[in-house]
Amino acid sequence: MSAYTDLVRLLKDDAVSGVKGKPTLKQRGDRAYWYAARRVGSEMRFFYIGEDSDETRARIEGIAELHAKAKERQDERARLVRLLRAEGMTPTDRATGSILSAMAGAGTFRLGGTIVGTNAFRLYEGELGIRLPLGGMANTGDIDIAQFGKLSLALEDKVDPGLAETFSALKFDPMPGHGPGRTWRWAQGGSGQLVEFLTPAFGEETIRDLPALGVNAQALNYLNFLIAEPIHAAAIYRSGILVQVPRPERFAIHKLIIADRRRDGAGSLKASKDREQAAFLVAVLAQDRPDDLAEAYEDALSRGPRWRERIGASLRRMPETAEVLKGLG
Repeated sequence: MSAYTDLVRLLKDDAVSGVKGKPTLKQRGDRAYWYAARRVGSEMRFFYIGEDSDETRARIEGIAELHAKAKERQDERARLVRLLRAEGMTPTDRATGSILSAMAGAGTFRLGGTIVGTNAFRLYEGELGIRLPLGGMANTGDIDIAQFGKLSLALEDKVDPGLAETFSALKFDPMPGHGPGRTWRWAQGGSGQLVEFLTPAFGEETIRDLPALGVNAQALNYLNFLIAEPIHAAAIYRSGILVQVPRPERFAIHKLIIADRRRDGAGSLKASKDREQAAFLVAVLAQDRPDDLAEAYEDALSRGPRWRERIGASLRRMPETAEVLKGLG
């Protein structure tokens, strides 16, 4: 866990050390965000750095030193990745790693993109100091990326190069969407790997725009709970990739909700996998982070009868997990 924590810290240092331009703070509502302001051609562009915090301010204040130590940091990241591999931490496979690396380079995660689904579950190994269970609950071929629509619009920055260009270079083709030009899924020729984009819905589940990422996204109810206040994570590929994932306690409770949403028909196998992941994380978090788990559980229950019905329906099929959650209060 110490090596993993150090790797995440170094990756976050690198994310700021490469900034070109004058750091500028912009207030948006009750939150503030840091940008790098620099002239591109005849116009001034603002490149998003991150939300204002003590940690972000400290990095910005030491940006010159961070830039000077870039090579030293690169070597240390490589050493930490070797150490984590030697200790048995599950690396990100080559196909997934190449895709995440390309998306990170374009700015997908810098601009609020958050990995959800099983690829996020796999990345909790380092965050929680656990071994992933053997078997199907950690296997996936899909990469699901979610972002808040309002954040995507408010950032006034966008990925570069565009994700359509990035996917084309990786031999991905857009899949038919709802209407011309409405692309939210890409499939890789040969491997069959899918990349999908999602965004929270608050009612009708339609296809919506994510301007910062330059893609469309499938809007889904309950997703707002999952991706609120995401955390950074390191994908173990090459010398590490800085990404974002949901908080593990939110992930666990959200899995209880969506397992019930797809309990019928073709969704039954996925629902079983959802429950397995939820049970695994609840058991871990109840021991190591019981307050965080209890807060997420109570938050979800407080959001209305439909939320409580879906969570309750899943827990009736998971008596041991239900007992664990009951014991938190």
